[in-house]
Amino acid sequence: MNPDAHRIWQAPRWALAALLSLLGMLGPFAIDTYLPAFAGISASLGAGPIEMQQTLSAYLFGFAFMNLFHGALSDSFGRRPVVLWGVAAFTLASLGCALSQTVGQLIFFRALQGVSTGAGMVVSRAVIRDLFPPAQAQKVMSQVTIFFGVAPAVAPILGGWLFVHLGWHSIFWLLVGIGVALWLAIFRALPETLAAAQRQPFAAGHLMRGYWQLLSNPRFLPLAFASGVPFNGMFLYVLAAPVFLGEHLHLAPTEFFWFFVLNILGIMGGAWVSGRVAGKIAPKRQIRHGFVIMFTIGIINVIANLLFTAHASWAILPIAVFSFGWAMMVPVVTLLVLDLNPERRGLASSLQAVVGSAANGVVAGVITPLVMHSTVALALASLGMMCIGLLSWIYLHRRWPDIGRNVVTT
Repeated sequence: MNPDAHRIWQAPRWALAALLSLLGMLGPFAIDTYLPAFAGISASLGAGPIEMQQTLSAYLFGFAFMNLFHGALSDSFGRRPVVLWGVAAFTLASLGCALSQTVGQLIFFRALQGVSTGAGMVVSRAVIRDLFPPAQAQKVMSQVTIFFGVAPAVAPILGGWLFVHLGWHSIFWLLVGIGVALWLAIFRALPETLAAAQRQPFAAGHLMRGYWQLLSNPRFLPLAFASGVPFNGMFLYVLAAPVFLGEHLHLAPTEFFWFFVLNILGIMGGAWVSGRVAGKIAPKRQIRHGFVIMFTIGIINVIANLLFTAHASWAILPIAVFSFGWAMMVPVVTLLVLDLNPERRGLASSLQAVVGSAANGVVAGVITPLVMHSTVALALASLGMMCIGLLSWIYLHRRWPDIGRNVVTT
């Protein structure tokens, strides 16, 4: 934590949470806005379903690869420069997407979007721990998640409307405009939060030692799996939205927003609960409650899809409840990861994001195409993602019973 934190940010905590959520939402927003236009992009560029899925995979794998460096760069050069360069690169990549004339060009610029957009998500977590002690950091992290939830709910509405009225290119022009506005907001409002004395040398040997120190910590990978992999139980449906919503539930592109609104309400509700109980109950209890909710609704979702034909009147609700459980526990797990190595929180945030986004890429490029044509298969895959995270947490809990036991009130 920065020793001058009380002087660096004197505005209300919610204002910082709103600013950081804009950074964090940029990545999901860049996905959710163009999903309703999948069919139109495919027809316009002569791209098949596999090629369109690659526009998602390229983005996610680019995000995963560069996350290895965003946090380390911010530990060395400061949080602010990395964010500004990242948003600037995202804006230029969005311009390339808007001007793309072939699916190959679109895949290339989507990969560049992924490479750049992770800077905001990774660095924003480190900024929170730079400025706040654990219990307050959990409250701010929860507020970020709540604000973050608004954008993905709006994104498919905007994307569907733009696609219908102005064509799919307009979606990426919107992202260009958002990138410019966000860069200006960050330039004017976000201070540097990493103290000069806490900066790390940016040298290959030092960087590799930092990676090894964190990766060799036996708690890191289980914690990263516990937070990042269950997210795919919900994200799987986002990736499969054109098929799940359009073919299985028979919704028009302009009606996709119902799925996103309910899903984001679940995320916002879970994050709100997480912030309310911060400093009041032990973190491990909060994590357990989140997993119980996800496991229970995952089982119900599988049974419902086995017994009934999926219908929009009920098939979206289990995913929203699943998202509630995930959002309830993930701020706590994220803080546990960041505090594994207090001197290299940017690096810890990077590696956590790498694990999560690599899982996202595998789900987007491999699992989703295999299961999206069956609602039963989607439900089983969602439950499977959650179980990987649950088993990781059970392993942690049994090997280190004290993890997350103490209630931190400062």
